[in-house]
Amino acid sequence: MARTVRARAVAVAGVVAVLMGSVAACGADASDDSAPEQRSFALQGRTLTVDSDDSALELVPADVDEVKVTRWFEGRVVLGGDPEVSWEMADDRLELRLRCSGLVADCAARHRIEVPRGVAVTVRDGDGSVTAKGFEEALNIRTGDGSVRVSDSSGPLEVRTGDGSVRVSDSSGSLEMHSGDGSVRAEGIEARSVRASTEDGSVRIELGVVPDVVEARSGDGSIDVGLPRDTYRVTTESADGSVDVSVPRDESSDHVVTARTQDGSVRVRTAN
Repeated sequence: MARTVRARAVAVAGVVAVLMGSVAACGADASDDSAPEQRSFALQGRTLTVDSDDSALELVPADVDEVKVTRWFEGRVVLGGDPEVSWEMADDRLELRLRCSGLVADCAARHRIEVPRGVAVTVRDGDGSVTAKGFEEALNIRTGDGSVRVSDSSGPLEVRTGDGSVRVSDSSGSLEMHSGDGSVRAEGIEARSVRASTEDGSVRIELGVVPDVVEARSGDGSIDVGLPRDTYRVTTESADGSVDVSVPRDESSDHVVTARTQDGSVRVRTAN
């Protein structure tokens, strides 16, 4: 009897191991969903908050009267409940949720969100990448674990991620970026105020207009700032790395540039 129980236990363990291996080997990819769902939500005001726990997000302004959402989802669970995704709008908050748990759970969701033009957007994403393009109103994006990409924005922009890189391009609104563990890049920027920082990564800023304020900080990484030809009041610091400032300097200048890192090189130069 004991031998039979042990044999059954080994057999069950073998089946579970095979199932676990098959799920882990495949890896869920939301792009594999060939029949995405769509839904539109009425928006009461001129602001939208997107609250997501675990999804890749793509946001674009569009000629729509309501918030239009397209959802892709793939999920597999071994010895657990069926995976679920949900979406709900309350006032100006769009809540996106993914439930995926079991002995082995492998799920992925992606949402494309089309926002009526003229609406300011706040994004809170727990675990997933965020991309946004073409916004003229304010953008405020925070993600716990995921990269952020923003392009062609003209309103005020604030981006913060706990663990991921930040990339901003072709934007003209005031800009603030922070990454806990990743690089920060801002290129094709025509903003008068730029602040960029990271705890563990490099910072690169390329400006197309003479700024009023540029602040670049890194705990562990190099800093490279490219500026239009003008005179600047520059402050630099590196505890362990070279410092190279090639822009014209003037301590009375109204254009203030600060670049500080604990471990890495600092370069402040005239942009090509």
